[in-house]
Order: sequence, then C-alpha cells, then structure tokens
Amino acid sequence: MTLKVLALRDLLTPVWKIPRGKVATYGQIARAAGHPKNARQVAWALRGAHGAIPWHRVVGAGGELKLRGHPGMEQRLRLESEGVVFRGRRINMRAHEFRFEKPKRQRKST
Repeated sequence: MTLKVLALRDLLTPVWKIPRGKVATYGQIARAAGHPKNARQVAWALRGAHGAIPWHRVVGAGGELKLRGHPGMEQRLRLESEGVVFRGRRINMRAHEFRFEKPKRQRKST
C-alpha cells in the first residue's frame, strides 16, 4: 500500500483508544492501524488533525516528547494533568504505556 492511499482516519483511529493517563508511541499507533512502517505518517496525520484528537498521548520511542517549544510544553502539561510521570523529557513507560490488543487470529477451517 502506498503512502498516498493511507487514510488519515485509519492512522488516527487507534489514538482514540488511548485512555487518560496512558501514552503510546508513533510506532505503536502505526502498528495498531495496520501500517507498521508508517510511524512518521502518524505524526503528519496528528498534525493535520489540528487538535481535534487526543494528540498529546502520542510520544516518541522510549517515551520521549518529540515536540519542542510551546507545543512540547503544552503536551507535557496536558499529560501531567492526567497523572503521567516524567523523568526529564521522558515518560515512565512502565507505568504509563498503553498496549493495544493484538488482533485475534482466525482459525483455518479444514
């Protein structure tokens, strides 16, 4: 599937599943959306959503905040208001990582 065909809603649907106080990485979102090699496109999709989605719950690998300046501070404040704990610029992923359910495999009928 080419990048042009990826629909924004497909990439952003998993973001709505992340509960308050939890975070997921761009890569996790891409995998949950069925596009495991498109983490960068998740970032662009979030940017294109113009804040109409809980964008602050999506972080870089290892829990690092990737946004700089005012947007990064806003993200941190939003997450802290939800009870997310930081160590420097990184989130304590052991405590706050959201894990998406793996799709159940269907049995082959013989």
